[in-house]
Amino acid sequence: MSSLPAPLNRTQVSSTLRALAARIALATIPAALVTVALSQEPNLEFPVTPAFPLHAPGAPSIVRETVPWKPFTVTGPRGALLGQQDGVFEAWVFPWKIFSDLRIRADMADYPVPIAVNEYASAIEVEPDHTTIVYSHANFTIRETLVAPQNGPDGTGVFAFFQVEAVRPLTLTFQFTPEMKRMWPAFFDGPPSPEWVKTLAGGFYVLHLNFPDQAAAIAMPQSVPGIMAPYQERPKNYPLELVVHVDPAKDRDKIFPLLISVGETKETANTAALEAKLKSLNAALDQLYQANQKHYLDFLASHVAIETPDQGFDDAFTWAELSIDQLRVETTPSHQETALAAGFTGSGDSARPGFGWFFGRDSLWTLYAVNSYGDFSLTKSQLEFLIHRQRPDGKIIHEWSQTADTLDWKSLPYAFASADATPLLLMATADYLSISNDVAFIAANWDALQKAWNFETSHDSDGDGIYENTEGTGWVESWPPGMPHQEIYLAALDQQASSAFSRLAAAVGHADLAKLASDRASHIKDQIEKEYFLPDKNYYAFSRNADGTTDDSLTIYPAVADWEGTFTLAHSGPMMARWASDEISTDWGTRDLSKRGSFYDPISYHQGSVWPLFTGWVSLSEYRTGHTLSGFAHLMQNADLTWAQNPGAVTELLSGEFFAPMGRSTSHQLWSSAMVLTPALRGLFGLRWDAARNALIFSPNLPATWDWAKLHRVPIGAGRAEIEMKRSGSMLELRASGIPGLNLESLTPGARVVRGTLQIPLPPVEVGVSHGLPEPGSVTSQLKVLAQESGDHSITLRLAAPANSVQRLSLRINAPKVKVRSNLNPPIPQLPLQEVTVQFPEDKGYEEKVVTFTW
Repeated sequence: MSSLPAPLNRTQVSSTLRALAARIALATIPAALVTVALSQEPNLEFPVTPAFPLHAPGAPSIVRETVPWKPFTVTGPRGALLGQQDGVFEAWVFPWKIFSDLRIRADMADYPVPIAVNEYASAIEVEPDHTTIVYSHANFTIRETLVAPQNGPDGTGVFAFFQVEAVRPLTLTFQFTPEMKRMWPAFFDGPPSPEWVKTLAGGFYVLHLNFPDQAAAIAMPQSVPGIMAPYQERPKNYPLELVVHVDPAKDRDKIFPLLISVGETKETANTAALEAKLKSLNAALDQLYQANQKHYLDFLASHVAIETPDQGFDDAFTWAELSIDQLRVETTPSHQETALAAGFTGSGDSARPGFGWFFGRDSLWTLYAVNSYGDFSLTKSQLEFLIHRQRPDGKIIHEWSQTADTLDWKSLPYAFASADATPLLLMATADYLSISNDVAFIAANWDALQKAWNFETSHDSDGDGIYENTEGTGWVESWPPGMPHQEIYLAALDQQASSAFSRLAAAVGHADLAKLASDRASHIKDQIEKEYFLPDKNYYAFSRNADGTTDDSLTIYPAVADWEGTFTLAHSGPMMARWASDEISTDWGTRDLSKRGSFYDPISYHQGSVWPLFTGWVSLSEYRTGHTLSGFAHLMQNADLTWAQNPGAVTELLSGEFFAPMGRSTSHQLWSSAMVLTPALRGLFGLRWDAARNALIFSPNLPATWDWAKLHRVPIGAGRAEIEMKRSGSMLELRASGIPGLNLESLTPGARVVRGTLQIPLPPVEVGVSHGLPEPGSVTSQLKVLAQESGDHSITLRLAAPANSVQRLSLRINAPKVKVRSNLNPPIPQLPLQEVTVQFPEDKGYEEKVVTFTW
């Protein structure tokens, strides 16, 4: 997308022109050539700060050897530091990209070789509140710590600091490229003109733009500038440099902070004001750091946590929550609203840091996870953010840039490009109501919800009663056979949004609307079966054309029909077997399109790549329809991605052929992390809420190898419940505490409450599968469970695996007197928990085998 100029909307034109005239000589100087000025208040100094503790006891931590080209992200409400694990990074104070490509050079005393420090990046240490890159050389260890505080002083949003231990004195040179670009699609004012401002303790850079109401400042205490080409020199671009001399005897217990501030008015962008901001930030580093630690520790202590026999899964769950919380961004410049950004990764030469602006559909799919772990304030602020930008006819935004207020954003095609955010608003709001019982919020926003409903129900050009793509895309933004008239994705959302609106209307006393919406949901359910199911192919079409014909591409988009748990496709079994097979399922997630399709492309955006979002949709659909083994495999693929690229975050999309993220994949993606949480809580643990009745409904699908699990601080209404579940013979027993009068219920046949304990019958025999991502660059070769069928005295599995391979299953016998037989060799030992092997026949590619256990 190309950048579009914004209206200047400047005042006091004459004073602006005088300022431009005063700086006319600078216009011919390259951006990196620097003028030198003396601060008007040289008494404002920047002392080096004493070191303070970094690690918060009890905080989750990821420590890995660095992979230099892999990304990291440090994000917060007002800024982001985005880089690679060699420590090179760019700095954003929202919505400004301040600089890029920060690198370090070390010159050691009595050592004639300069050291490119970034080549010695050895470890990355990630905690919720900071990330540290460790550089290890025979003469020195440097720790680069990056922070995006929760509540930095105005005009700040990030900082970094460096701790140095060395054998000999060092001179460190920090090189970077000044940028001063506002986030896409704001007007780019051209490269900045840097100025070095001297102070008694060193100095700082000011990055000027063409008008005096926009500037940034960058400082490091006790630094001096590096290359400073004089005006007379031939124009050439040099990086800016901050040069610091480190005496290991005196500076071992100090930190050298990198300070950044921005001004966006004449009052805040002048040199004195920027210097004062830098000084304020420098003085508050310790307090800001500690406050950031406290925020995340408080967050973890007040939202859902899980304990299971799989510690890696527990950690992935925790990091998924943190990853979402780290994407809370305050709108600029007022900081009056907080909403979820879609994701971040380094922007390179552009002004687009991944998807670092606000998307309707991304946030609404994610709110199911946010509701689940109980951050009701975030849910409300996100819904209000979208409602405040609702179009007069009721449509909900698709995307809203962080710089939308600098231009006529709504006149551009991006703001309302998609059609799905409108039904998703109704769905996510009803989900919030079911967990919080916050009827007052529904009543306060009723007009907006009804407008969304009216918009959705008024866009049906062909008269079949289903919302369609006449007002924007459903899911795909490109599709080789032609853009759809009506996608099953959008039709399934319309059905569930109708059901959701019925519940919302009933909650605030609109019985007539509740009945109308409920009837519409029933009609759409019938229409989807009539219009989309293909009896000759035994699966559901991707889309329907205006003339009633269909696009018969096999995709995973029908999976969203099971999202709310109120609607299930009637003939989904054979289609889901194909989803579970290597036709759709890789070892790292699901493609959206069959690899047998004529336009399948594993490195395209919409025609065959793997999105953790898709994997999450499929996983929850599988859990809700009894395909629990494949559901578990897909859930764990998402969870295991937590450590695969950007430590602590799940990436946006991967190749459909090889286990590798796409080059432009947003490495810290909002809804990708959400797709660890929602299938875990609502699929694996089978959790549903009815806060109006003070009821938690559990229908768990614990792996065969798990004896127990605990859920802490499960939200319901104004309370939080502690849930403990453990196996006891042929029963799974659930106990709850923390909420008086809580009703524990289950949808599992035969479940009952005995003396306050929910007892859920277990099948006499259970089967389990293992999980784990393949090596980078691998092709798909793991076991796939295509179908599972349980009878009173049998389990039948249809499996697929590479020809001539040996695969392993876990087998649990819950009834001690049961004698298990199978069609496998050797015979099954009668042990409570064991491993059995399955030999696949010789041939090429994937082979199928049916395995049956009887008792």
